[in-house]
Amino acid sequence: MMSNISHVTTESHLLMTTIASISGASSTFPGTTSDSTEEITTDLVTTNPMATTAAPSPLYQRDFFIGLGLAVASSIFIGASFIVKKKGLIRISAYATRAGDGGHAYLKEWMWWAGFLLLGVGELCNFMAYAFAPATLVTPLGALSVLVAAVLSSYFLNEALNLLGKIGCFQCILGSVFIILHAPVEDFADTIEELQERIIDPIFLVFLAVVLFSMAVLIIFIAPRYGHTNILVYIIICSLGGSLVVMCSKGVGMGILEFFSGAGQPFKQALMWIMIVALIVFVCFQMHYLNKALDIYNTSVVTPIYYVFFTISVLVASGILFEEWHSMSFSDITGTLAGFGTIVAGIFLLHAFRDINVGISDLPSVSKTASLNTSQASLNNQFTSEEDTSHFHTESLALLNDVENGRLRPE
Repeated sequence: MMSNISHVTTESHLLMTTIASISGASSTFPGTTSDSTEEITTDLVTTNPMATTAAPSPLYQRDFFIGLGLAVASSIFIGASFIVKKKGLIRISAYATRAGDGGHAYLKEWMWWAGFLLLGVGELCNFMAYAFAPATLVTPLGALSVLVAAVLSSYFLNEALNLLGKIGCFQCILGSVFIILHAPVEDFADTIEELQERIIDPIFLVFLAVVLFSMAVLIIFIAPRYGHTNILVYIIICSLGGSLVVMCSKGVGMGILEFFSGAGQPFKQALMWIMIVALIVFVCFQMHYLNKALDIYNTSVVTPIYYVFFTISVLVASGILFEEWHSMSFSDITGTLAGFGTIVAGIFLLHAFRDINVGISDLPSVSKTASLNTSQASLNNQFTSEEDTSHFHTESLALLNDVENGRLRPE
């Protein structure tokens, strides 16, 4: 052991002597400077097989937590906006044409505008969150808006939240924690120039063409015929448009940060204005068809289905445009997908069994005596029901026999 330590010490001493001799000899050679010495030293250090990978810089870590906070705040505002807007739509249906039937009377309802204001604040937070953090982190955290909507709907819309729904809420929180721990910290495009190079990539252009064509077919041909009977029609339109809204939001937010930091002049580039116009157009499409879905179908059904389709659409779009998955290890990818799956399972529990009245008191008792008493009571009820049914059948047969024998004439 001592010989190994001595050998390592000798090698370290020889290495430092070599570096010192190189730095001392640099002045004797006209072509060598202190910069070249630093390069040699850096090469010697980086070739060390024991060197570890660099952690994300403090700047990226700061942006990560800012984006995380904005994403959580966005979920709270958006979840509350669903409830307030639904209350406004319910009030409108009593005296005007419903939004699902093509009416726009909700524009005169102050409660709908209050919900729209909450949604605007939430979308603003969401918009800025995409500017600070990767879409792989921000988008799945929208599940918290499902949780907020479910809890508030149980109080203000009289929609039940049973035991399975509460377990689903817990799973949404647990899945969100998984995603926070495994999502990428750094972004892969910091300027409009870098974003423009990614947009003109053929793969993303094909994806964009497919999304626009699908939306046109759904809006023109499918929605007028099946929009009132199939919830997926409006949800898919909102989700496809929402994926483009997120990409535009991230680009516009990136340009605003670049402008205020003094790193460039993004507003002098055509791409910046194209993204602003596209953002406004696709937000209008998204709002219009989301209003239709909320008016026709139950809020507790629209919210989770919209979340799943919207999240998948954004993850696909972000993966193609920003290639965030390339920097993630296998464990991080697995953790992110596991978190998303946990959230989907929680949403399923939250809404699939919402009409079943299940509470803690309905669970089987751990006491053997209580379980036997419950089983005995169930059997007694079953026997009583069977006896009543048998007695009814006997009386019915006797009555029919009397009628056939002429002893009783039907009236």
